[in-house]
Amino acid sequence: MMRALIVVDVQNDFCEGGSLAVAGGAAVAASINDLLVGDHGYDVVVATRDHHIDPGPHFSDSPDYVDSWPPHCVVGTPGADFHPDLGERAFDGVFDKGEYTAAYSGFEGRDHAQDVTLADFLSARGVDQVDVVGIATDHCVNATARDALAAGFDTTVLLAFTAAVTPANTAALVEQWQDAGVWVSRDTGA
Repeated sequence: MMRALIVVDVQNDFCEGGSLAVAGGAAVAASINDLLVGDHGYDVVVATRDHHIDPGPHFSDSPDYVDSWPPHCVVGTPGADFHPDLGERAFDGVFDKGEYTAAYSGFEGRDHAQDVTLADFLSARGVDQVDVVGIATDHCVNATARDALAAGFDTTVLLAFTAAVTPANTAALVEQWQDAGVWVSRDTGA
């Protein structure tokens, strides 16, 4: 059994002070950093990031916050960088998504340095279990967890290591995940 941690979109623009900030984003960054200090038990640790160049109607000056959003995580800006509270670390892979279109799931991304998709990267390393953490619970974490399950990985969302845009909807989302076959852990440790 090989186990991977997928760290979803822990970027400056999604944390407090960013252009599309989620309350608790910086605390999530710090908690993920704490999780990864020392012998964390993961065989593979990867990260995803929004990596927008010109995502078309995904960006809007009058966003509806469903299909369109304020500009965020634009390539070459500090907002696209990983949050400093995530710590300095070398991930086994970094999967960029959304250069020219909307993209929510890390499985839509590609590690350009290794020229590989997330699903192929994990499969090539024999990974069969993934834990998903990051920002935002109800958007990119949700999409990544669902796609991980669809790709055949035993999938768990570590809820204590996520931050939601709309925390009031998290209970319903957890039920949907469980109905779909995604495991949910509320523990503060892996």
